[in-house]
Amino acid sequence: MIDLDQQARTRVVEPWGLAPYAASERRSRGRRHAEPEHELRSAYQRDRDRVIHASSFRRLEYKTQVFVNHEGDMFRTRLTHSLEVAQIARTIARAMNANEDLTEAIALAHDLGHTPFGHAGQDSLNECMRDFGGFEHNRQSLRVVDELESRYPDFPGLNLTFETREGIIKHCRPESAEELGPVASRFITGGQPSLEAQIANQADEIAYNHHDIDDGLRSGLLTIEQVQQLDLFANHFREVARRWPAVDRKRHQYTAIRQMLNMFAMDLMRATADRIASCAPSSIDDIREQTDPLVGFSDIVAEQHVLLKQFLFEHLYRHEKVAAMSRRAAHIVKQLFASLTEEAHSSAAAGSASEIARGVADHIAGMTDRYAIHEFQRRFGHEP
Repeated sequence: MIDLDQQARTRVVEPWGLAPYAASERRSRGRRHAEPEHELRSAYQRDRDRVIHASSFRRLEYKTQVFVNHEGDMFRTRLTHSLEVAQIARTIARAMNANEDLTEAIALAHDLGHTPFGHAGQDSLNECMRDFGGFEHNRQSLRVVDELESRYPDFPGLNLTFETREGIIKHCRPESAEELGPVASRFITGGQPSLEAQIANQADEIAYNHHDIDDGLRSGLLTIEQVQQLDLFANHFREVARRWPAVDRKRHQYTAIRQMLNMFAMDLMRATADRIASCAPSSIDDIREQTDPLVGFSDIVAEQHVLLKQFLFEHLYRHEKVAAMSRRAAHIVKQLFASLTEEAHSSAAAGSASEIARGVADHIAGMTDRYAIHEFQRRFGHEP
């Protein structure tokens, strides 16, 4: 092993040019379980790498984003979505002189606790868990990295840093925040997470809005005429067609989506830079003490962002084919929950009703789409 003195190690692990408000390993609140740091890799690099090597991360390849995994191999999954979020988030973090390694770790980990079948699976599991504390996929992602991953001999979970864990919790009910402690205290006090967490949050929205348009068009559930109801897209589409009149229509739409995504990202970086300049934070604690997020769009582009989300809800997420999939998914999750719970209660090692329910929820949340369908067929002897 290379023998590094502390000064050399600092040069290796701490990115150059970090803003004073950026997260820094030297100012980290640390890990839940003490362990020696690495000679060459920063704490946030190690967080990222632990996420990438986690079983729950690999399973994202077979979990629904909008379309169930087996419906086609060209649509986004939770894994490709997470990679796209990380790519956008890294770009924004670099522009803001924030900690790129931490931002990437949060982006890659944010969906680790998501159920099979996307939001339909989550909503159904939450209903099943109504009498046992409910189910929130952000909280479940934290549960995965804190408890459920089993890879290390000295501690449960992945033992990620406070800053990565803080960023994973995107939403949280106040009563859940009380149970989670300092990592979720902002949901009680009204503060904000690190800038890196805010960046990952916004990158998530930019990514899914734009790739859902792409997948919606690819699936045929959206038409190019429908999407052109959005003035923003229509303007980009016309400009692309004018610049490249000989190019086929499919490449026109890909280019228009890419340019629209770039516009949102660029506006977010400029608007965020203006807010940072206005409040002049000198530390990560100054970021956390803000009452409103610093990372966000300008007012005009924020309105366009809302219109884009409204369009997707109306024309894609509520499309009858997507709704039919959601009903099927809800049926699978509810039946599996009932069957697994009954089975667990009959076990000699059964715990309390709440412990059994949470264990069943952990098991179902960890399933991929195809495993959940296979398990349903095995248990009930017919197609769901």
